[in-house]
Amino acid sequence: MAATVRIPTVLRPAMGGLTTVNVEGTTIGAVLSELTVAYPDISGQLFNTDGSLHRFLNVYVNDDDVRYIGGVDAPVSDRDEITLLPAVAGGAA
Repeated sequence: MAATVRIPTVLRPAMGGLTTVNVEGTTIGAVLSELTVAYPDISGQLFNTDGSLHRFLNVYVNDDDVRYIGGVDAPVSDRDEITLLPAVAGGAA
């Protein structure tokens, strides 16, 4: 099953400038793992060293936050849209 992964601007350099990519997988974990196989430079921005999702990365399947629908085990269906949204931090000067 192929899902479309939307790549935010901050992650595009690790993805060769792509804005979207179609990836096979039946769970979020499988889709993101396949993404790191094809684009190894993105791995550290998606996963911690123990293989868990990076805590500052928000992942959505369609409009559902994967933290509330199973995390890396959240199901992915054909034609689902996955959005990667890294948290942005900053402060006033």
